[in-house]
Amino acid sequence: MLEKLEAIKVRWKDIEQQMNDPSAMSDMKRYIKLSKDYKDLQPIIDGYEELKKIYSDTTSAKDLLKNEKDDEFRALAKEEILELNQRRDNLEEKIRLMLIPADPQDEKNAIVEIRAGTGGDEASIFAGDLYRMYLKYCETKKWKIEEVDLTEGTVGGFKEIIFNISGDNVYGQMKYESGVHRVQRVPRTETQGRVHTSAASVVVLPEAGEFDIELNPADIRKDTFCSSGPGGQSVNTTYSAIRLTHIPTGIVASCQDQKSQIKNYNKALAVLRTRIYELEYKKYLDSISSQRKTMVSTGDRSAKIRTYNYPQGRMTDHRIGLTMYNLQSIINGDIQEIIDQLQLAENAERLKAEIETV
Repeated sequence: MLEKLEAIKVRWKDIEQQMNDPSAMSDMKRYIKLSKDYKDLQPIIDGYEELKKIYSDTTSAKDLLKNEKDDEFRALAKEEILELNQRRDNLEEKIRLMLIPADPQDEKNAIVEIRAGTGGDEASIFAGDLYRMYLKYCETKKWKIEEVDLTEGTVGGFKEIIFNISGDNVYGQMKYESGVHRVQRVPRTETQGRVHTSAASVVVLPEAGEFDIELNPADIRKDTFCSSGPGGQSVNTTYSAIRLTHIPTGIVASCQDQKSQIKNYNKALAVLRTRIYELEYKKYLDSISSQRKTMVSTGDRSAKIRTYNYPQGRMTDHRIGLTMYNLQSIINGDIQEIIDQLQLAENAERLKAEIETV
């Protein structure tokens, strides 16, 4: 491991030299990548330096144990060696996890799309429940949510809602929510008291930046229209709502959340850029999901990932067989433990795959 870490340190120093080269600033895209690579390697370098010190301290303690005659000093040396060995094992495990190639998208903001599926009005209500669940979760993470576009259900909730989430490592956490969410409960619209099963799909995409996708303005058709609310009633009489169409791919994005046409245009452009980026990103997801059984951020939007059973107060995540009986807390945004368990399962498989390739 030390040889591998030393090679990484050489690479880290090389990046540092490149960043200090005055010519690096002339290519902003390259400079941003260098800065990110440098920052990403820093924790590994810190771990490497700490590991070297542990090895050095262990050697000194072993020398003391070998040459010291005093029983009290020998006992202290033995105790120190045991402690250093424990620290070494823990640190090596931590470094192994850090050495696993991270998904480069994890640090990005996310665009989330929730759509009502099977179940009629109840599916729309459930889509609204999922949106509120994510809203409360984001509040605990101090992330910012901005609505982009929505279509309300006839009796509540949403037929569709699209929103941005911005903050630290948003996609790295939220990507685990992509897939079909299923609910089992007695709907408000049910008069016989029967339990129905409804579904809503969640799509989480890493927000594509300017450097990820270069869009030619000539390839984008812009249409403006009046924003509208439930029932088609006019929200405002100005043409502030925006619909953008990427002519080469036919991909469409719209936004009517803001009264300002410019703000709606910028939001719609971010969604359009992300949806175009998704075409290439899906190939990446498919390639890694074929290697990992528990890889959850796949391009398969039809995969049923989770069931929320209200009569039993139960949530089951089908990807890792996780069942929890605190459904009300989960619906109120307490989903961090689920995400942590999914990350743990994924990291275990990634570590296993890394070891098998060595």
